[in-house]
Amino acid sequence: MGILSHPSILLLLWAALVFGQYEDYDFEDDYGGEPDHQLPYYFNPNSQAEVPHFPFPVECAKECFCPPAFPLSMYCDHRKLKTIPNIPSHVQQLYLQNNNIEAVPAGPFTNVTFVREINLSYNNIKFHMIDHGVFAKLSNLVQLHLQHNELEEFPFPLPSSLERLLLGFNKISRLPGNALEGLPNMTMLDLCNNLLDDTVLKEKPFSNMKNLMQLNLCNNKLQTMPPDLPPSLRHLSLENNSISHIPENYFNRLPHIIALRMSHNNLQNIPHNTFNLPNLLELNLGHNKLKQVFYIPRSLQHLYIENNEIENINVTVMCPTLDPLNIKQLTYIRVDQNKLTSPISTYAFFCFPLIRTIYYGEQNVTVSRPSGLRTPVFRRFLTPEEFQEAEDNQETLNQETEEDHEAEDSYFHPYYH
Repeated sequence: MGILSHPSILLLLWAALVFGQYEDYDFEDDYGGEPDHQLPYYFNPNSQAEVPHFPFPVECAKECFCPPAFPLSMYCDHRKLKTIPNIPSHVQQLYLQNNNIEAVPAGPFTNVTFVREINLSYNNIKFHMIDHGVFAKLSNLVQLHLQHNELEEFPFPLPSSLERLLLGFNKISRLPGNALEGLPNMTMLDLCNNLLDDTVLKEKPFSNMKNLMQLNLCNNKLQTMPPDLPPSLRHLSLENNSISHIPENYFNRLPHIIALRMSHNNLQNIPHNTFNLPNLLELNLGHNKLKQVFYIPRSLQHLYIENNEIENINVTVMCPTLDPLNIKQLTYIRVDQNKLTSPISTYAFFCFPLIRTIYYGEQNVTVSRPSGLRTPVFRRFLTPEEFQEAEDNQETLNQETEEDHEAEDSYFHPYYH
């Protein structure tokens, strides 16, 4: 066997390096959730998909940057671009956020074949400036970011491959009935901070999205609950609307709900068994007009009912019976800024044996009915280490409550943590 030449050896070493880059790739790692310590997006080693490797320098638009270590990504963000540059056919991740782009013409996408993610957030794109069908032809597109633009309408048609679509912070007021058809793989749709009202719900636009798991409709103009949501739904965000009523049995068709966020609405009464859901972990009904509590399902762990008009927390309503074999999982309740004058009955600790924290905070009580609460926070069953951690967390809460909770409530981040 002949001895390999130096160029051949270098080529083999390069091929081994590139192969190592892809062999541990797991698509679910990218879109299955937010990592705890995510690397800067332009150095994310899991952002490449399995397509042919290139033993030579790949093409890159002159306005952009294509890292040699990740040749399938093209970074054109934060460059004051007014137009989209021509996109090489091999690109899989395209980052165009934070520019001055106003239009999405078909031309730059003419040769695009493998693109899976496009980020066009923080630009000035309007619906009528998107060429018809420019996204629909991208048969491998999985994630599309269009938040913080000037869209007045839902940007359809879209490819059937799409799984995650982010449209928050636009001016969308129309949602045609056929706009969401043909999207069988969609799992996450963010429409927060738009101009949607009840008229767009009459055609039941979400009913056929059989795999939808997360729907964000916070900061819109809704007055009623969205009808006919798909049973697949896990996370529902409806904060900062004007919803005043939850129909009885509304959640019967949504048995898989894990987190429901409806703070900053006009809710006054909750039908007793509204939240009798087997998988519900987080329920946020803060900043409403509730006067009474309601049934708490066994699975619920975190309950937020701050800034309401509750004068008395009837534990028996929350927990009608005790079942030692199926104890309730509630660990945290936030009840500050209500009208409580006395602590929650100690019976709560029989009903909710895992409860660790009740955050009373300050109450909205009159001088004639002073509050008998002596401590803003009640904690139990804490080890010294847990107690110190809770104290640290409480200090942080006290420092950040007004600003951070206002920001959190004003717009729900598209990824549940």
